[in-house]
Amino acid sequence: MAVSARRRGPEPTARVPQPTDPVDEQIPLLRLAPLAVQHLLAMIAAPISTVFLTATALHLSPARTASLLSAVLVLCGLGALLQSLGRYGFGARLPFVMLPGGAAAALFLGIAQDHGPAVASGSVLLAALLLLAVTPLYARVVRLFPPLVMGVTVLLIGIAMVRVAAQLITGEDGQPGRAAVTLAGVTIGATFAAFLLLRGVWRQTAVLIGMAVGTLLAVTTGLGEFAPAEGSGMALPDPFPYGAPQFDVLAALPLLIFSLSTLAEITGQTVLNSETVGRQPRPERDVPRVARADAAVSLLGGAFGTSLMVTSSENVGITKLTGVRSRYVTAAAGVLLLTAGLLAPLSRLLAGIPAPVVGGAGLVVYALIAAMGADMLSRSNLADRGHAMVAALALAIGLAPVVTPGLYDAFPGWVRTILGSGVVAGTLTAVVLHAVLRVGATRDSRRMVR
Repeated sequence: MAVSARRRGPEPTARVPQPTDPVDEQIPLLRLAPLAVQHLLAMIAAPISTVFLTATALHLSPARTASLLSAVLVLCGLGALLQSLGRYGFGARLPFVMLPGGAAAALFLGIAQDHGPAVASGSVLLAALLLLAVTPLYARVVRLFPPLVMGVTVLLIGIAMVRVAAQLITGEDGQPGRAAVTLAGVTIGATFAAFLLLRGVWRQTAVLIGMAVGTLLAVTTGLGEFAPAEGSGMALPDPFPYGAPQFDVLAALPLLIFSLSTLAEITGQTVLNSETVGRQPRPERDVPRVARADAAVSLLGGAFGTSLMVTSSENVGITKLTGVRSRYVTAAAGVLLLTAGLLAPLSRLLAGIPAPVVGGAGLVVYALIAAMGADMLSRSNLADRGHAMVAALALAIGLAPVVTPGLYDAFPGWVRTILGSGVVAGTLTAVVLHAVLRVGATRDSRRMVR
């Protein structure tokens, strides 16, 4: 007797797991830790050198310097976590780290030296609020800062701050001794040697290595003093270290203009990072998210005595080198930065580096900023006579108060505040002249069509 076969329904379709986007890959802890350390080493020189330059220029005590370093490292950690993990429209969920921007720190120091650190802190808060306010207008604002304008701005910042770094070597009286010049020279030489001889992530720590060599020479030869701050255990950053912030819109102009100009830089970095991790670039969505995170952390920076915090693409080279594109790596680096910022022995030890060593490192850092500005200008088609004229006039107006500090002493205070800052004067000139040039070119093209 034949047994009838049971009718079977169609086999259920097995669900094919969707491949995880490389940027969202979660990495096991044992593999994650060394990858995070690499990102930390690639970016740690910037916050440390920036803090020392700020502390030395403002004559902060070792204890205050240690507190400022603690605050900066904690903010860098928070910024890396916010940009990497992203929440509520803050952070692009890309493997970014955050730093105290060298150009922003230079402007902060300029305001602090001219108007006092309390005004500088208030200027950071104003600039961060402005950045938050203009993110909905991103597409319109970014047009004001093409490579031509950005190149002028960054070049002027670098040149102005080379003077500040040199003053750390010469001292208040402007009469440097042989010891100070020797320490600065050795620091610069060691920085270049480290950059020349080392490879990979270690090359990116060349500034730190140069500072270490300069400090070691100071200690072993008596050319300088190494005086760490006293204390141990955990360190909590001090809020409002310069007193209550003071708000002066005219004094804040350099940072206000710079905060707007960062939208152009953020655009380039976001596109670069997106392409590096294999994500389709969407600047109209991601740039405002990056800018909001920068502004949020910068608001904390203003409260803790630092300058504007900016998202950086310094770690993109590490991403390319390792081939690991996960944003959780930079999030882990953020946790390490938070931990380092709260460890008092580390920050108090580093606070004792001699001023001439900091000055030598500063010359390298700020000269590199000037070189970046020159590179931006080279990408702005200076073969075009109009572009060349805009750059020439903007640099002339911007450099005039740098080479002749008392140029506007006979003018009212508001004129001295605006034109006496080479960065403000040069940037405003470049923005206005470039806009005039663009309007003129548009009219000429319309006439040709007719």
